[in-house]
Amino acid sequence: MFAYTIRRLGALAVTFLFMTMIVFASIRAIPGSTIDLMMESADITTAGSEVGARHGLERALGLDRPVHVQYLKWLGQIVTEGSLGRSLWSGAPVTESILSRLPVTMELGGLAIILSLIIGIPAGAYAAVRQDTLFDYAARWTAILVMAKPTFWLATMVVVLPSIWWGWSPDLVYVHLSEDPLRNLYQNLIPAGIMGLGLGAVTMRMTRAMMLEVLRQDFVRTARAKGLPERTIVTRHILRNALIPVVTLVGLELPLMFGGAVIMEQIFSIPGMGLLLLEAAGRRDYPIVVGVFLVVGAAVLITNLLVDLAYALLDPKIRYS
Repeated sequence: MFAYTIRRLGALAVTFLFMTMIVFASIRAIPGSTIDLMMESADITTAGSEVGARHGLERALGLDRPVHVQYLKWLGQIVTEGSLGRSLWSGAPVTESILSRLPVTMELGGLAIILSLIIGIPAGAYAAVRQDTLFDYAARWTAILVMAKPTFWLATMVVVLPSIWWGWSPDLVYVHLSEDPLRNLYQNLIPAGIMGLGLGAVTMRMTRAMMLEVLRQDFVRTARAKGLPERTIVTRHILRNALIPVVTLVGLELPLMFGGAVIMEQIFSIPGMGLLLLEAAGRRDYPIVVGVFLVVGAAVLITNLLVDLAYALLDPKIRYS
């Protein structure tokens, strides 16, 4: 297990390096530039002053150098200083900006994943055990309905319709967890619930499908022939073997969670990394955009490693050497 983990960490490092190259280069291919936006905001329109101001901004921000030179300098700052650079607009350190927003997004995404597992795994397990019953049909129909509804549409309806019908809308003034935990939980519960419903529907269908497959295995019939209680058979034998693909699904939900967080944070005015990314992309603030993508990419790579290691805990037949 230890040797396997070391090999995987080495592979992750190489993958992360290639990811930094792709993100750093692709973000600069977005139409428009930071210099144009800065000159528009400064209302520089005279031809002579425009050219001089453009060259001065490019030199000051280091954008007058080739992309590969900018990349090597930025990579050197990460290795030697542990810094992701500074914002092109505010000059604030990118690392501090991300760290101030990261706990908000982690709380929202973590709550969404917890709610999806609470909803999806028990519902999928019960639907499999009670196959072709009223609950099974209702669960499958509800899951399909939830997956068919875009989260941004559902979130917009939650904000708009109650305000029209009952004069109520979610609190859009964000309160941090350290200030008022209960109010913070109340604010995050609605967007996290909307995200968790979609992920929970997928988890429910995956759990049901895998449990139905395990139910037909010989060791399940053997367990029943030994006279084991049905609850023990379901929890210790069927569910445990059916959870391996579900764990993989949870690992794949992380990037989907961040994509959903970008939308939820925009709609509910939550000051997380998603809102930071949207603001930075609109201003072409390259260091912040690259920093956010790298943090998310690193989280996805580490999560995939943890998912692979979790296989050995769920299935004793799996051994890493």
